[in-house]
Amino acid sequence: MPSINVIITDLFLILFSSIILPSTFIFCQTPPKCAGRQGQWELLHASLGISAMHMQLLHNNKVIMFDRTDFGPSNLSLPNGRCRRDTYDTALKVDCTAHSILYDIDTNTFRALMVHTDTWCSSGAVLPDGTLIQTGGYNDGDHVIRSFTPCTDENCDWIEFPHYLTERRWYATNQILPDGRIIIVGGRRQFNYEFYPRLQEDSTPPPGTFRFNFLFETTDQHENNLYPFLHLLPNGNLFIFANTRSVLFDYKQNRVVKEFPQIPGGDPRNYPSSGSSVLLPLDENEGNVVEILLCGGAPRDGFSHVSRRSFARALSSCGRLNVSQEDPNWVMEDMPMARVMNDMLLLPTGDVLIINGAELGTAGWENGADPVKAPIVYSPSEASNWRFSVMNSSQRPRLYHSSAVLLPDGRVLVGGSNPHVYYNFTGVEFPTDLSLEAFSPPYLAAEYTPVRPTILTSPNEVLGYGDYFSVKFTVPHYLTDKVLSIRIIAPSFTTHSFSMNQRMVVLKLMEVCRLTSDTYDVNVMGPSTAEIAPPGYYMLFVVHAGIPSSGTWVKVQ
Repeated sequence: MPSINVIITDLFLILFSSIILPSTFIFCQTPPKCAGRQGQWELLHASLGISAMHMQLLHNNKVIMFDRTDFGPSNLSLPNGRCRRDTYDTALKVDCTAHSILYDIDTNTFRALMVHTDTWCSSGAVLPDGTLIQTGGYNDGDHVIRSFTPCTDENCDWIEFPHYLTERRWYATNQILPDGRIIIVGGRRQFNYEFYPRLQEDSTPPPGTFRFNFLFETTDQHENNLYPFLHLLPNGNLFIFANTRSVLFDYKQNRVVKEFPQIPGGDPRNYPSSGSSVLLPLDENEGNVVEILLCGGAPRDGFSHVSRRSFARALSSCGRLNVSQEDPNWVMEDMPMARVMNDMLLLPTGDVLIINGAELGTAGWENGADPVKAPIVYSPSEASNWRFSVMNSSQRPRLYHSSAVLLPDGRVLVGGSNPHVYYNFTGVEFPTDLSLEAFSPPYLAAEYTPVRPTILTSPNEVLGYGDYFSVKFTVPHYLTDKVLSIRIIAPSFTTHSFSMNQRMVVLKLMEVCRLTSDTYDVNVMGPSTAEIAPPGYYMLFVVHAGIPSSGTWVKVQ
């Protein structure tokens, strides 16, 4: 069913068409003119040579992707006869193929990168200067920090710092903090956290590591608390969800401030019962409303079922928790279909895209079945029975080890899916997928061109906290200030059904000035605090009547 936002937008367009729109403009009222209403898919590459297990969008409009190094050769050779030599590798001691690439959005091209140690099931976050810090992995990579700094030529590559991490970080989660540091939480059998970079005062034994009993308490026989969901809240504390429980955590004092009610149903939501979670948009115009959305997962006995080669049905429920309330409770609702291993991405409109995954099973090798190829759009501001809209289906299943990220042009990049120990293309139900697709949400459909804004100038790439700035944009048919907003979105590090560090802030709009018949200048206030928007690069969007512009990069500092 269409969302209320889409319906309202259509009503606005129909109302204004008799007044201001040219008679040659055709509104989308009946198929096939409404082809874009449920979104559109585009195959960008049949093969990247690697399976995109991890993705991070960078501020130079490139996306870094990688999988793992210990499963043999990929389908992409390293350039110039280079080879990786690793005596610890469990598959190949000498490997002349790539396990990481850099994808250029603007040219739809990619090049191989050299990663030396194993990045399997690792994590990452971007520093305020735009450098990707990638943490941990498996085998010889589990204590490694890797960095990638975007460059203007084709020479930048991974730099690795062996043994930087105090503890093994495999299935850990990262979150950028208001002071620009990164907190790295958990990992397999790691009931603790540490920081990058370490500070001199991080001297608890072992050096730099802080005990976190909550992770120990939430471990069950199948773990179900790996890749915990972390969200930085405007009060500076962390919301952390693991298994069925969640807490408000003061990482500065190493103490749990508050425990929230368990999510109803008693079923786990973290790896391997992998659901997903987002921090819903923070609106500087609306005060301190802070909500967490969590969708999908697998029943508590789901992993036991797959060990017997039986596949339990995934969860169809979503929980929504208003953590800004004194005594919040989960509000539950159901998706149109069950889903496990789903990714959740904030769209420029403030809606949430739920994409990838399966209807049966759990995460893990060969543990999923019945792929869910149709994305869902969840509209948080709509009435409870109007929030979910089912989109057009992809032709390709995206199961275990798939990923997705939002791009500045509003599309969603989708890749990965390798539910096998090694690359396996034949004789299996779900072959390893090396392809790359783009999903265009409904707001990119041509029918919305008359109300689609285009940014002409933005604040010279720098946004100061609480500072005023202006954004100049053009739009063919401006409706009203009431349907205008300026939003910034932090790009996510996506892997294993969780998009780390993504957040949206709706900035405080001060004044709109009309310059010409179709050009406007809007005065906006930068984010109020680093707790609302940690320092770093964000995509800035102008959204008009539910239709976003393409994004432009700004740096919050």
